[in-house]
Amino acid sequence: MAVKAYKPTTPSRRGMSSQDFAGISTDKPLRSLIRIKKGSVGRNNQGRITTRHRGAGARRYYRMVNFKPSVGTSATIEHIEYDPNRSARIARVIDQDGNHHYVLAAKGMRVGRKVNVSEEASIERGNRLPIKNIPTGTTIHAIELQPGRGAQLARTAGAGAQLIAKEEKYAQVRLPSGEIRMIHVDCMASVGTVGNEQHQNIQIGKAGRKRHMGIRPTVRGVVMAAADHPHGGGEGKHGTEKDPRTPWGQKTLGYKTRRRNISSKFIVRTRHQGKRR
Repeated sequence: MAVKAYKPTTPSRRGMSSQDFAGISTDKPLRSLIRIKKGSVGRNNQGRITTRHRGAGARRYYRMVNFKPSVGTSATIEHIEYDPNRSARIARVIDQDGNHHYVLAAKGMRVGRKVNVSEEASIERGNRLPIKNIPTGTTIHAIELQPGRGAQLARTAGAGAQLIAKEEKYAQVRLPSGEIRMIHVDCMASVGTVGNEQHQNIQIGKAGRKRHMGIRPTVRGVVMAAADHPHGGGEGKHGTEKDPRTPWGQKTLGYKTRRRNISSKFIVRTRHQGKRR
């Protein structure tokens, strides 16, 4: 995938770039594999806004991507398609029984190629097999965290994790963030990296494109009135005058507010300190 640059015909077009859709083989999804997607616009089940600056945006259907294809599946790629719900491309495949599926399109996938899901599948891009049967040093994606759970790790565009070691029941995998994590060797993973690796290099260019994505404008607290934000009020330009806070007065920017009880016993090295836990 290449990045398409625009000529600077307007100020917003200067520096703007977008995706090149030349590698996409169809512009319409399969009707049986799409569902209506109703946006939450940043609200919870009580209708209260829990994530600010979300709403509107272009309408889109959700593609039913199969993150847990059954073992023994042998499928042929029919189309490479655009998915508005994720940065990666998706591939429409048809299996040996004539059923259609959507799967993540790995880098190098082409129409007409076969992908296999089995215990002894060959080490080729797009094939899916248990980690215990993948050679050390191989780049993998769409990794399970628990056997049979379905792909959860390394699913975004250009993502690829490296299998660096295997010891008895667990393997060590270096994730795209740099974190090294232990994963059970019976977990499934796909060979190769996710396609559309140039996605991160796209320049949005103008506010209107963000509105199409469902992201609304954000206003700084220091330019508000004192009644609207703890940073507001005062004469002329000024700083926060106090520790940075949310609109509701809670400290932010470095002040820890989360109470997480997630276990770190499977993390060998974190992405930040690089120290053993």
